[in-house]
Amino acid sequence: MANHQSLRQMLSHRVTFTYDTGTQVVGTVTACAPLEGPVEYVVLAKVEIKAGAGQVLARFAELPLVPNHLVGLTVTEGAL
Repeated sequence: MANHQSLRQMLSHRVTFTYDTGTQVVGTVTACAPLEGPVEYVVLAKVEIKAGAGQVLARFAELPLVPNHLVGLTVTEGAL
């Protein structure tokens, strides 16, 4: 992933986050938080989620995104 300072420099830029499956999240960076230190999340506007083959799967006016590597997934509530 891009370093945290470069994410802050991407404010107002249209960017593409690409995942290991080829899925892409494309949007304009409108905010990074917190203001200092490691970026915990970014807010994207005019977002498209694209499948690895390129077709658009979903569109959102705004989407918060955690731009870091996922290291775990746990069910915290509900049936398995």
